Amino acid sequence: MKNSCYSVLNRSPEHLIKEIILVDDFSDHPEDGEELSKIHKVRVIRNEKREGLMRSRVRGADAATASVLTFLDSHCECNADWLEPLLERVAEDPSRVVCPVIDVISMDTFQYIGASADLRGGFDWSLVFKWEYLSQAERQSRQKDPTQAIRTPMIAGGLFVIDKAYFEQLGKYDTQMDVWGGENLEISFRVWQCGGSLEIIPCSRVGHVFRKRHPYSFPGGSGNVFARNTRRAAEVWMDDYKHFYYNAVPLARNIPYGNIADRLDLKRRLHCKPFSWYLKNVYPELVIPTSEGGPGGSLKQGHSCLDSMGHLLDGNVGLYPCHDTGGNQEWSLTKDGLIKHHELCLTLPMYAKGTTLLMQVCDGSENQKWRYLEGGLIRHSRIPVCMDSKFHAQRGITAEKCDSSVESQRWHLYNHGH
Repeated sequence: MKNSCYSVLNRSPEHLIKEIILVDDFSDHPEDGEELSKIHKVRVIRNEKREGLMRSRVRGADAATASVLTFLDSHCECNADWLEPLLERVAEDPSRVVCPVIDVISMDTFQYIGASADLRGGFDWSLVFKWEYLSQAERQSRQKDPTQAIRTPMIAGGLFVIDKAYFEQLGKYDTQMDVWGGENLEISFRVWQCGGSLEIIPCSRVGHVFRKRHPYSFPGGSGNVFARNTRRAAEVWMDDYKHFYYNAVPLARNIPYGNIADRLDLKRRLHCKPFSWYLKNVYPELVIPTSEGGPGGSLKQGHSCLDSMGHLLDGNVGLYPCHDTGGNQEWSLTKDGLIKHHELCLTLPMYAKGTTLLMQVCDGSENQKWRYLEGGLIRHSRIPVCMDSKFHAQRGITAEKCDSSVESQRWHLYNHGH
């Protein structure tokens, strides 16, 4: 922590650093804070009880007197000339939220390892952050001017610069989130959907120690805490697209997420755009799992659902009473006609009626293409056969001659949560 403070002070123009506020989240060693407060420009605030990342950061931001806030983790080291490029972008447009390139500091040796400047932040439908490479076209464009800012759909979380007035106008952090996790997702959605932008500034670099485990406890378990926080973000900002998250993480449906009325009110007051706008304008690369029927979930016949029956690669599928919690009954019909269960697709192995359908690795081949027809029939794209459940007890789901009068061929796409 002392090294982090000195890296900020020694590698920044003195007039640009008004103060460094450290928030001690009720640690076991308050004497460390007393020692750190002796450093020039450092002010230590100690919580009276454990508050977690979000409430601690809001407390630090509220105490700050400067007009621009820079959030850093305690396990960081700022590189030379790291601050000026960040402040310049915010000075030009206070609705920009900007991040440095995050280099790696080895936890074991403290070796400093430069990260690629061709990365941006993204996520998948399980709402887990991931780094992803810019497209080939973007990388080629950047060769002409490698200093240009990189628009990013999501920030990693710990390190960013934001105008203080804008931070307050935007609703700070969701202070009902606990401990750690999901806050970067929530603030990223909020910035983009409510009129701001997120950028990575390649001329700014800050090293970060990536720890192998959390040095603190999660009351109720880290998985439950992360799911609770993530559910709050999804329920407020993702509209009906939240069902893709629940499809990917079915157990999250059972985690209470608390009251979100104040966050929904904030969304209305700020006239924030819908999540469909975010997908179209900010993150069009995120593949939407389903088309027909909106966000997917189950394929139903009465009270029964299409079920993998626990089978995996090259296994058949059957019918089982619907439980609406995903798992073996989690299916999506994609825009290009694939019926997916995680990474497997429902496949017609032979072009013949009576053939048992199998789950095989999705490769987009012709025998994996289906069409959902009016009336509920699911017809193969190449030959006139439809998914039929009449032999499910003996052979699983088969492909039979299409007949709209047969109940065993009528399927209903049911969206979880609707």
